[in-house]
Amino acid sequence: MNNRPWLRNYPPGIPVNIDTTQYETLVDFLKDCFTKYAKLNAFECMGKKMTYAEADRLSTQFGAYLHSRGLKPGDRIALMMPNLLQYPIAVFGALKAGLIIVNTNPLYTPREMFFQFEDSGVKAIVIVENFAANLESVISKTQIETVIMTSIGEMLGSIKGSIVNFAVRYIKRLVPKYNLSNVVSFSHALEEGKKFKIKEFQGQASDVIVHQYTGGTTGVSKGAMLTNANFVSNMLQIRTWMQNYLEEGKEITLSPLPMYHIFAFSVNCLAMLSYGAHTVLVTNARDLSSIVKEFNRSKISLMTGLNTLFNALLNNEEFRKCDFSSLKITVGGGMAIQRVVADRWKEVTGCPLTEGYGMTESSPLISVNPLDGGKDGSIGLPVSSTDIRIMKEDGTLAGYNEIGEIQCKGPQVMAGYYKQPDETSKAIIDDGWLCTGDIGRMDEEGYMYIVDRKKDMILVSGFNVFPNEIENVVVQHPKVLEVAAIGVPDDKSGEVVKIFVVKKDDSLTKDELMAYCKSNLTGYKMPKHIEFRDELPKTNVGKILRRALKE
Repeated sequence: MNNRPWLRNYPPGIPVNIDTTQYETLVDFLKDCFTKYAKLNAFECMGKKMTYAEADRLSTQFGAYLHSRGLKPGDRIALMMPNLLQYPIAVFGALKAGLIIVNTNPLYTPREMFFQFEDSGVKAIVIVENFAANLESVISKTQIETVIMTSIGEMLGSIKGSIVNFAVRYIKRLVPKYNLSNVVSFSHALEEGKKFKIKEFQGQASDVIVHQYTGGTTGVSKGAMLTNANFVSNMLQIRTWMQNYLEEGKEITLSPLPMYHIFAFSVNCLAMLSYGAHTVLVTNARDLSSIVKEFNRSKISLMTGLNTLFNALLNNEEFRKCDFSSLKITVGGGMAIQRVVADRWKEVTGCPLTEGYGMTESSPLISVNPLDGGKDGSIGLPVSSTDIRIMKEDGTLAGYNEIGEIQCKGPQVMAGYYKQPDETSKAIIDDGWLCTGDIGRMDEEGYMYIVDRKKDMILVSGFNVFPNEIENVVVQHPKVLEVAAIGVPDDKSGEVVKIFVVKKDDSLTKDELMAYCKSNLTGYKMPKHIEFRDELPKTNVGKILRRALKE
């Protein structure tokens, strides 16, 4: 078998290998973009636009403010917000200050927040007021000393911002009461930052700049340490794959996926900067009307999303009426794209829905179909400067269409898991090969196909849900004796969580258990099905057999 059969099937003009060292750091890349595209619009949210020059200036002020608060290169800062103009300002400012970003899902419960903050040793946080009450309940147990609070409308201008904040706070009542001391507003941080300068430091390609939390291929949530080199490489890999379709300074891209998610962070927040793109941020992608509004208002040329979002849009009458004549690229990731959805998307929009594959540990992109369509059901070809192999259980290389674990090697593969050397050694083997934990095959032309998941991870709307975490929460209920969690198919979100419970107290009800889960788990981790059993299937040493429950 040719170990690299994809070499002869690359799209025309796309190099198999690229120079991923042209920028030493992500900050060097940002400086280049801010200078080159200074007068162009960089980001837009709810109609408010921000140019590349403004993003540069405001992020510098923010970085200077962070240094004035005593934060120094290598310190961790959590960013906990949906897609707002504040996000790129905060993330670029923190990078300029040499801080390590800890992207945090704003929907996390206090328990989930605390784990991430404690594990990473977070010292500062930028958080939207909607979630401040959750922070209040855990902050005393963390190392967080600097709290920068923002609101949904803070960067939208005084009139529009006031209207938006009034609606969020008093009409929709989305801001629970909280009591946090020594909090500064985002606007105050920017204003104060004018008085200071970012203290000089020398960044290196090998510096870790993001802790992106994931369950990885095993066990509990871990912080994948992603470096300057990882992100610069993956940004260039994504840019290269799109070079036949996009023009510098002329594209308007839509980002409905939250930028705290690794897919949107690398594609929409970074790679699109390299094209001088004008990226439209969607704050709440569940509100399909907001996506329809952006398509009607702007000539969108690129959109990213999940299968569930594309499916929902296709079933929205107003979306189907939009003008898609400018749409060049649609990329789906985070979960498998269903063939019926891809076919209908092409029929409705005239643009192929291209599936990519990756994971947090690879920054994330590993492979993607050619943008003119590729092969049905395939996750495509390895991106530039990336090798993929299929390894059978006996440790030998699989032949064409033989089943085995997908492993990849490239400059986008993480440095390891933070404070988890044992888990790192399981995930990265043989001088740099990343074990993805996914079972797949490769055809004679180098196209990859996922067959199954090696571990028991559950994929809900593109988010990883790990049975261990669900079980650890549920079993703490005083009326629960044993529990096992699995994923079951769902038309809307791909999979949902189902738990099998052995009662300790016969009075336990499904409603009672659901209420308990709701207070301890964020929405997508919530069990949607509960089945009570007298006993759970186990191995002879007492390990619960999740696979038997699935069968």
